[in-house]
Amino acid sequence: MYTLLDTIKSPEDLRKLDREQLPQLAAELREFLVESVSKTGGHLSSNLGTVELTLALHTIFNTPQDKMVWDVGHQTYVHKILTGRRAAMSTLRMKGGIAGFPKREESPYDTFGTGHSSTSISAALGMAAAAKLRGSDERAVAIIGDGAMTGGMAFEALNNAGAMDANVLVILNDNDMSISRPVGALNNYLAKLMSGRFYAAVRSRSEKMLKGMPPVLEFAKRTEEHLKGMVIPGTMFEEFGFNYIGPIDGHDINVLLDTLSNIRKLEGPQFLHIVTQKGRGYDKAEADCLLYHGVSKFDRTSGIVPKPTKQQTYTQVFGDWLCDMAAADEKLVGITPAMCEGSGMPDFAEKFPQRYFDVGIAEQHALTFAAGMACEGYKPVVAIYSTFLQRAYDQLIHDIAIQNLPVMLAIDRGGLVGADGATHAGSFDLSFLRCIPNMTVMTPSDENECRQMLSTAYQMNSPTAVRYPRGSGPGVATEKDLKTIPVGKGEVRRAGKDIAILAFGSMLEPALDAGKQLGATVANMRFVKPLDEELILQLAREHALLVTVEENTIQGGAGSAVAECLAKHGFAVRLLHLGLPDHFIEQGEHKLLLAECGLDAAGLVDSIKSAAVGK
Repeated sequence: MYTLLDTIKSPEDLRKLDREQLPQLAAELREFLVESVSKTGGHLSSNLGTVELTLALHTIFNTPQDKMVWDVGHQTYVHKILTGRRAAMSTLRMKGGIAGFPKREESPYDTFGTGHSSTSISAALGMAAAAKLRGSDERAVAIIGDGAMTGGMAFEALNNAGAMDANVLVILNDNDMSISRPVGALNNYLAKLMSGRFYAAVRSRSEKMLKGMPPVLEFAKRTEEHLKGMVIPGTMFEEFGFNYIGPIDGHDINVLLDTLSNIRKLEGPQFLHIVTQKGRGYDKAEADCLLYHGVSKFDRTSGIVPKPTKQQTYTQVFGDWLCDMAAADEKLVGITPAMCEGSGMPDFAEKFPQRYFDVGIAEQHALTFAAGMACEGYKPVVAIYSTFLQRAYDQLIHDIAIQNLPVMLAIDRGGLVGADGATHAGSFDLSFLRCIPNMTVMTPSDENECRQMLSTAYQMNSPTAVRYPRGSGPGVATEKDLKTIPVGKGEVRRAGKDIAILAFGSMLEPALDAGKQLGATVANMRFVKPLDEELILQLAREHALLVTVEENTIQGGAGSAVAECLAKHGFAVRLLHLGLPDHFIEQGEHKLLLAECGLDAAGLVDSIKSAAVGK
């Protein structure tokens, strides 16, 4: 079935093929991608769009000696297939299988681990600088998507690269536009011309000849820039100090090979602009690239993606609440760093377009932008994943918390996230949020409590955070009012003796199950900051063992806050802290990962029994 693909075990095999065979290999790769991802789920559209680019890169560059850094890394499935991991694609994003993103431990061809946006140029520049220090002619290539160029870190790296004269190539994969045939042909021709040694040599010699005549040299440079600016949008990148080439058709394998071959021989920072189509080669993904961007298992023939269960997710709870609160308060504004669908904001964006702000993949900007709006009397709600909030920590402290501004964070994906693994897990937010002055941090235990906490946080005139997990909760129906709850107050959900389990957020459900088996008291703590100190002290007086449970790293988390409270009040009571261990949790099914961390009911019972008998 896969005549050529079956012969490719490494890029060395790829380089043995004739150029005329590569279009067939590209077709076989697309067929394999659709077949494989339909069985495992994963990122499909982005990978279908980078087939020819990946083939050309591994053909022209001497990988892994030459380094490739893929931004975000959700477009590296073809890269994995060509570098000896085709058989392992059946385990993609599963426990014990291969990761959905580049991972250094997985292969020498994965030169840099990624998962977040806009890091590739910085990493590739570091590798290029290291090669220069070694006196090596190795090349470093950063492959970055147009969306990732909205991240400020990408431009910080561009600015630095232009001043370093390192042998780094930045490839901008532009997949939000198309090239018509005439323009595409012209751009392809110009790209070949401007990436060739003849053009580079002529430009270099001309500059040397004209150095004695500064006005003429300046005129020549301006003429070149204006001529190039008429046919290519590269002036900005040229100003950064790059030699700009493109845009070219990213699906024309011959043009890619010729252009990359020429660029491979050039010195200094190079910038290649290619245009590709998301979902290329699979009609269903071409028609709806967003649906197949990150897709669950699906029927490849019909393209039908199974609909999610009818049970309401926390993300949907937030989306519904946001619309309801916006209708009640015209000062509410919703802000997202390019995660509209993932954060549950499409309905809000449609109903309140003037108050919806997608700032791009720019988490730092998102928080300071929100702070600016708060200064002017608006009530910003920033919808953000826990893992991406990490990127804006300074802005949270410096621009929001110090000024005590009423910015509300709706933090999705708190805790483990399953198949996306360590790069996307929200393992640390309770630890890094609770130490910030002026912050209020809430952890809902079910869907209705989440809605009430969102209302509570919004009504406060200070920085707040409501942190909830991915997916659905225990299935509690939500009330449609905008009811609030008392700030800093927990509740006892089950009365017992000897042992008290203090559960935070998503851990209440397994804690109640464990409490029933152990005859223990179970408290729904609700707030990580401020803590319900009165409740904690009461439980400490009445029980011999206090157990804190959280889906957050134990270090510095909610359990640590409880220990600090007891120490402050001079209570000497036995404590057991249960939470995420001190190592990164890799990909796998969420329930299985929780069980391995001892955070399911059975794990809680075992740990508490061991602690109770002094083991």
